[in-house]
Amino acid sequence: MRLFGRALAACALTLMTSAAFAQVYPSKPITLIVPNPPGGVVDSSARLVGDPLTRLLGQTVLVDNRGGASGNIAYQHVARAPKDGYTLLVSYSAYHVGNPAMFAKLPWAQKDLAPVALMTAATNVITAHPSVPSNNLKDFIAYVKSQPGKINFASQGNGSLSHVGTALFEQTTGADMTHVPYKGSGAAIQDVLAGNVQVFMTTPPSVMGHVQAGKLKAFAVTSKSRHPMLPNVPTTAEAGLPGFELEAWVGLFAPAGTPPAVIAQLSEAVKTALELPETRQRAATLGIETRYLGPDALAALVAKDTEYWGKVIKGRHISAD
Repeated sequence: MRLFGRALAACALTLMTSAAFAQVYPSKPITLIVPNPPGGVVDSSARLVGDPLTRLLGQTVLVDNRGGASGNIAYQHVARAPKDGYTLLVSYSAYHVGNPAMFAKLPWAQKDLAPVALMTAATNVITAHPSVPSNNLKDFIAYVKSQPGKINFASQGNGSLSHVGTALFEQTTGADMTHVPYKGSGAAIQDVLAGNVQVFMTTPPSVMGHVQAGKLKAFAVTSKSRHPMLPNVPTTAEAGLPGFELEAWVGLFAPAGTPPAVIAQLSEAVKTALELPETRQRAATLGIETRYLGPDALAALVAKDTEYWGKVIKGRHISAD
């Protein structure tokens, strides 16, 4: 009975400590660790949410870009950070659910990171250099299949969503292309524009200016509905490839063990930030879809995508090497 009383008292103390901590949180600046260089969907999502969070939380929210090693530098940093809600990870789906299947050993694990909120999602668009003699997705697939191994496709790096997604496209269509990895989308786009590489599947913000200028062909967006910034580009289903969809998401995570009250406060603040008219307008300009999920729903999404992409990655023998 005495042990039960001590356990009850300890539990009550933990709850009181957590509640007291949440009442004073945040009392100093918060840092969002981004596993990508400036620019692109992940960095843009961090800044999209970071600005209104500064006003909503009453403390400066900083963005710290720590790219490299397929995101593992940033993930390890947050996984080992103090569990106090002041160092958070802006996580990219390709790293979060893909890296566990691509690396034999990681310096972090999914269990080291507590889900806070899903923030944004972005479809992908299948693009090609104008020299590719196709004007629609059906003809493009036929062309690539007639040239096995001779068409090059760019990616943002081994194991990136553009790599794994294009591999899934090959698996779905029976196409066979040669992978040319780059360190980020900037270098990849430049080589596609120059015609050194013919194909690039990536998020619309990276290429929509080039598509609109006629410097790249866009065959389809990999989502259920058309992209508002590319209204004339059909979906894969409309273009004759139903069932092929590819979407990236960006979510906020804290070190595992962060007080639940702090995670709840952060999650609610992200939800409010995403609902602001100025946030929605800015997201639309960037070609990003705001999409909120709470901690439990985000955890379920991670579990589902980890299983799905793990099968694709292992089935196609994709590694980060």
